Amino acid sequence: MVRPRRTMPVNPPAQDLTAILANIQRQLQEQQQEMTLIREQLAQQNQGPRVQEVPPPAQPVPPAVPPVQPIPPVAQPEVRQEIPRNAEVPVAPAEVQMQPQPVREDLLYERFRRMKAPEFEGPIDPITADNWLIDMQVILDFMRLTEQEKVLCASFALKKDARHWWITVQMRRNVLTMSWQDFVDEFRAIYYNKEVLAAQQDELTSFTQGSMTVMEAVKKFEQLARLCPNLITGETEKVRLMMKMFRTDIARQVSAGDSPPVTVSDCIERALRAEYWINRDKEARAQFYKSKKEEKALAKTSQFRQSTEAKPQAQASNPNAQGLRQPGKNKRKGNFNNQGQQRNFPQKRNNQGNERNEN
Repeated sequence: MVRPRRTMPVNPPAQDLTAILANIQRQLQEQQQEMTLIREQLAQQNQGPRVQEVPPPAQPVPPAVPPVQPIPPVAQPEVRQEIPRNAEVPVAPAEVQMQPQPVREDLLYERFRRMKAPEFEGPIDPITADNWLIDMQVILDFMRLTEQEKVLCASFALKKDARHWWITVQMRRNVLTMSWQDFVDEFRAIYYNKEVLAAQQDELTSFTQGSMTVMEAVKKFEQLARLCPNLITGETEKVRLMMKMFRTDIARQVSAGDSPPVTVSDCIERALRAEYWINRDKEARAQFYKSKKEEKALAKTSQFRQSTEAKPQAQASNPNAQGLRQPGKNKRKGNFNNQGQQRNFPQKRNNQGNERNEN
């Protein structure tokens, strides 16, 4: 048996790399020309009606080197979808300048709700109204809102009587264009009226510390002074009213010395120091009287014990002592009926007495 002769495989002819590179370069140039035409069409639509222009002449393509051997076509990956040159491409309307859009009310309300702003129901007390206005001002400044957004957020927090008041304001003016200062003026006009402010001024001039501490009295004084700025013209007048507010024992120590207080901070510091030492003195006196009372109670208890221990000894030595009596002694004679009247019994005659009468 004869084995078949092994044939050597024939290597395929080597491809020409120069031709491949030339083909790729030609395709890239065609794609670049198409992209240039698309950009020009988009620019014409943005500027106005499209004007047909003569396409620029095609750039000369370098001649490809003829291959020595036929080269099979190289499969190129499809990068994009070709668009016809005459097709119209939809373009967005030409608005280059984007105007800032207002914040939607629901998003604004959600931000405002997360801040946990206090609600206002419309009390007559101007101090409560002033505290709410200050808290609201702090929250709105932190959120960095516009004037109209501040008014909108503040109106969210109005409840009950305050909500009815805001409805009346909406009926007589346009609240959409209202600034924050306009809102504050409207708010103070209804809750800081003349009658209420006059009552607050009278309370400020006649306010005294009473049973409050120094810090509690100062806090109340500052609230009244903030509502009555016309009564406090300067630092000296404020110190004078504050000295009038303190109790006599505290004011005496505050004004003691060669240099009386000139500033409010100095006056408060001296009042706090005086209150501390007065309380220390009261505690020491209370402790002293308490110890004295305990000593008296202890002495009274020991004396009572001694008397109870000596009582059995006195009873043993003298049975009639301490009001004791023997049974049968000092017994009341006579019988009494139910009505408490004594019965009449016949008296026994005395023989000796009868004999005397006879004689």
